[in-house]
Amino acid sequence: MAPGTALIPQLIDQCPGGDVRRYAFELPARTDSVARARRLTRNRLTCWDFSEDVCDTALLIVSELFTNAVVHTAGDHIACELRDDRGQLRIAIQDQGHAAVGPQLCRSPQGEHGRGLLLVDAVSSAWGVREATHGPGRLVWAELERHAGRPC
Repeated sequence: MAPGTALIPQLIDQCPGGDVRRYAFELPARTDSVARARRLTRNRLTCWDFSEDVCDTALLIVSELFTNAVVHTAGDHIACELRDDRGQLRIAIQDQGHAAVGPQLCRSPQGEHGRGLLLVDAVSSAWGVREATHGPGRLVWAELERHAGRPC
């Protein structure tokens, strides 16, 4: 990825002039990278002093979005950015290539597939998808409140 894009591997923790912290990493687009993405996310959110509930919810989101990017795209790497903006956590996953149709909620999942975005929708305060601003691919994001508890 080109320097200066929203998702780059070596972002600083504190953005100048604000209370925004950002952290990003890039991993190979392989299923074994999902576990590493979860570990990197947990380590960063623990460092940022997020509650265990929010960490667990964020790990679920990272797992689902990262897995979707591995399974449904044709790139060789996937980028993840975590952004803490005054208590709101934004998780963004960017792939390098995509199918003709973007991620969509599947209201009637079949078998083992189709539940991921339903889970993301249920546990996040907002989520969405857009075309990548630099290069091919899509960016899928989800947001959580810092003090959000687990849904009932």
